[in-house]
This record gives sequence, structure tokens and C-alpha cells, in this order.
Amino acid sequence: MNKKIATLAIALALPVTVFAYPGGGPGFEGHRGDRLERMSKQLDLSAEQKAKLEEIFKEERVKFDAIRQETRARMQKVLSSGQMAKLDELKKLRHEKWQQRQEERKNKQQGETKK
Repeated sequence: MNKKIATLAIALALPVTVFAYPGGGPGFEGHRGDRLERMSKQLDLSAEQKAKLEEIFKEERVKFDAIRQETRARMQKVLSSGQMAKLDELKKLRHEKWQQRQEERKNKQQGETKK
């Protein structure tokens, strides 16, 4: 029961984390880099602090990947192969919409920069 609650809490917390630190680049790598640069400027980080935070963010990525893999493996035990295929398709569509929004945002920013 506690694992279910922890998994649910993480699943709900991830989108909040993404919105708290909006990135300018595609995917997590761009997001993490933007977050580190923003923190560096806002907090006046030393090179040593910046390097340590970079390592923390790398560890965070590994942990998130492990959680996603474990969650998927557990879901495969619950859902049928057809349901998993449909879930994968929904995830793909959601990602395509996200990419489209990112591209629109990028184009809008480029248009505002040219003015």
C-alpha cells in the first residue's frame, strides 16, 4: 500500500516540478540546464556549487528513470497487452501535442525577438 501511495505521490509531483522550473529546450536535458543556469544567476552560485548541483540533477534523472521503468513493469502486470498498446499510443499523442506547443512557443518567441 505504501509503495502505491509513494508512486502516486511521485507521479503527481513530477508535473508540478516541471511547471515550477519551465525549460526552454526540448526534453529534460534542456530543462535541467535551464534550471541550473537560472539558479546560478539568481543565487550567485560558485563553480563548485554549480558542479555539485549538476551531479545532484544527474542523480535525480537516474532515479526518475528507475521509477518510470518500475512503474511500467508493474503496469504491464495489471493491464492487458492491448491496454498497454493503447496507453503507449496515448502517450505518443500527448508527446506530439507537447512538441507542437513547444514549437509554437519557440516560433512566437522568435517572432517577438525580430520586432
